[in-house]
Amino acid sequence: MVSLVIDSRFRGPPNSGNGGYVCGCLAKHVAGDAEVTLRAPPPLERSLDILTGADGDVELRENDRLLATACVASIDARDVPKVSYEVAEEAVGRTPYDAQSHKLPTCFVCGTARADGDGLRIFAGPLQTAPISGKPAVFAASWVPHRSLADEDGSVASEFVWAALDCPTGYCSVGARHLGLNGDETILLGRMAARIDRRPRPGDRCAVTAWPTGREGRKLFAESALLSSEQEVLAIARTTWLLVDRQVQLGAMA
Repeated sequence: MVSLVIDSRFRGPPNSGNGGYVCGCLAKHVAGDAEVTLRAPPPLERSLDILTGADGDVELRENDRLLATACVASIDARDVPKVSYEVAEEAVGRTPYDAQSHKLPTCFVCGTARADGDGLRIFAGPLQTAPISGKPAVFAASWVPHRSLADEDGSVASEFVWAALDCPTGYCSVGARHLGLNGDETILLGRMAARIDRRPRPGDRCAVTAWPTGREGRKLFAESALLSSEQEVLAIARTTWLLVDRQVQLGAMA
């Protein structure tokens, strides 16, 4: 039986794994582009079972508790907003969550309390200081992958590409004023699909762009892309976020 232990370094909320990272770990066991649905917060530092069914679908379980499912999925993102590394770096200066206002400061991807080389430190901000009324705001962030993220082939491991594509979609989702959000909501990743065309290498200057695509009640939809310094699309993702109570976000309630 294949097992997964989520190191505490890769947490999102304080006591569970970062959603994008966990999705990326599970996607490694799917034959093709994958879509992962998170069913319950994946705990840290405990042995979890990865089970593959006869149909190729994958489950992540802790004993009898279902934590996530994964399956083959088709994913495409049209009209990907392309920005330079420099423009993405400028957008970081407009990130809405600083060390005082960030709800999950120790998140592996976007946590402000994570040191360089420990967390990814991807701080997405809007490309425009004042988006056109009624139009979705595109968010962007610069990212230079650390050497600790390298896989055996020297490129950034796929689970970290998934992670990089995750949190920026949460930022742009709660920043979607045209969808009735005020920016102070608490959310959790519910579902994520991704396609990786090429993985960057540590030290590459990359940009992540993210944009909201809709809302259905407490579900928020968004897409993201990872770009090279030449604005080549390296990977794309689509996500579903859930509006939740703050205590649910922290894992204090089921």
